[in-house]
Amino acid sequence: MPELPEAEVAVRQLRERVVGALVSDCWVGREDIVREGLSSLEWFRGATITGVERRGKSVILAFIRAAEVKFMTAELGMTGLLLFRNTPTKHPQHTHFVLKLEGGAESEIRYWNPRRFGRLSLLDQAGLDRYTSRRFGPDPLVISQKQFVQLLLSTRSRLKPLLMHQQAISGIGNIYANEMLFRARLHPDQIANQVNQKAAIRLHEIMGDVLREAIDLGGSSVRDYFAPDGTEGQYKRRHLVYAKSGEPCPNDCGAVIRRSIGERSSFYCPRCQRIRRPQVG
Repeated sequence: MPELPEAEVAVRQLRERVVGALVSDCWVGREDIVREGLSSLEWFRGATITGVERRGKSVILAFIRAAEVKFMTAELGMTGLLLFRNTPTKHPQHTHFVLKLEGGAESEIRYWNPRRFGRLSLLDQAGLDRYTSRRFGPDPLVISQKQFVQLLLSTRSRLKPLLMHQQAISGIGNIYANEMLFRARLHPDQIANQVNQKAAIRLHEIMGDVLREAIDLGGSSVRDYFAPDGTEGQYKRRHLVYAKSGEPCPNDCGAVIRRSIGERSSFYCPRCQRIRRPQVG
């Protein structure tokens, strides 16, 4: 958390309010928050923001200065947020980087990240190409049905870890993987290449539906997440299984939601999401 929908909400708000703004100053509270490019920080003072895009769970801002283009990538990690100046935070001491702006609808972009699993990178075009090529698989909102089915049928990974593997498919985390698999009636530990083609196609459709619906509702405000302007995401009200262990299955099948603890907790219905074994003979 945040995941793809939360990153996309941030991108849309930033795109609307800061594109065209001039960077008047940069403030760094912790130098270790900048993974790469700290020595180029001075270049960004006086640069203009020309665009905002998303790759997986990362937000990428583009800048231009004297016909030269550079980029700032913001990894949101588990607790990272990009916030406007007037957005209150519980613990302001965890604001580690600030862009001060002129000429836009907002006067600051703040990078707040208490656990610091995410980082910023200041990159030229070659650096951005390296960053994106090694970190991100296909975007789940873009990947074709054919590509997705081929991905599933070509690996023996378990479904949930595969959906969350950022180099296989980028942007899905624990919340949305649980929700997608429940809606598709697929067990989190189902081996991917044992899913039949019909079920793989259904999962592809549900994946897109869940992510687009979550974006439309502002994401899921779980723990400390909120959008740059401080609004909370309302998709958490649509969660069917995430963090609902012990509650009745929403399908009224008579079972209760279980939680299995691995690298990340899985929430599923043992009756609706049974593991399918390939038939032999």
